[in-house]
Amino acid sequence: MTTVTETKTLTVKKLDGVAEVHIHVNKTNAYDLEYYKELNAAIDDIRFDSDIKVAVLMSDMPKFFSAGANINFLKQAEPRFKTQFCLFCNETLDKIARSPQIWIACLEGHTVGGGLEMALACDLRFMGDQAGRIGLPEVSLGVLAGTGGTQRLARQVGHSKALDLNITGETLTPQEALEIKLVDRVFPQEETRAKTLEYAQKVAKSASYAVSNIKLSIMNGKEMPLNVAIRYEGELQNLLFRSQDAKEGLSAFIEKREANWTGQ
Repeated sequence: MTTVTETKTLTVKKLDGVAEVHIHVNKTNAYDLEYYKELNAAIDDIRFDSDIKVAVLMSDMPKFFSAGANINFLKQAEPRFKTQFCLFCNETLDKIARSPQIWIACLEGHTVGGGLEMALACDLRFMGDQAGRIGLPEVSLGVLAGTGGTQRLARQVGHSKALDLNITGETLTPQEALEIKLVDRVFPQEETRAKTLEYAQKVAKSASYAVSNIKLSIMNGKEMPLNVAIRYEGELQNLLFRSQDAKEGLSAFIEKREANWTGQ
């Protein structure tokens, strides 16, 4: 059964273990605090929903995933408010990284500034081959990409390339983004959403308890020294060895049948 929740800036559709999070702020999805409050609430709802295994963040606007923060909104705000706004955005996006679900950004239009920062917070980024430009042009406004852009981009593409993109404000084509591993897959434009959802549904039907721990191992382990990360990986594996899904997986393999995953 499909469930749909709609707010002013978001629509969340849940079906068969996948949550589609549709952004519809305005024609460029240039957001303000109201949007981030609604995104924060949607993330919390998905995190607590044990039936949801994968979340896909996408846009209902034909030409934009998101152009980032609304410039007029920022111009009118006091510096202290803008600082707190960036902090709240960072805290919200950090929940995606800590979520047990896999988050995929489906990029079918221009993805710049804070739009890219949202996508960088997701675990995977899939983009259409005619989706437009992707990058962080904040330097042209005399500021930096302050909702994780300098840090997540550096961890994604390497420090020197992240520095290059941030200090020039250069935006890339989808193919250029794929070449530097800023995005993970590029699909034919008209197939992007369908291919992304197909991928999400495949992951949602897999061994979700193992998938969640794989995410934890990779995302947390990359911030640890290798020897510590290996021990952390072992602790997560130890949990999985004791799980019902591990027993079911071994039995299904021996019996040459499809596994019946329970997520436990």
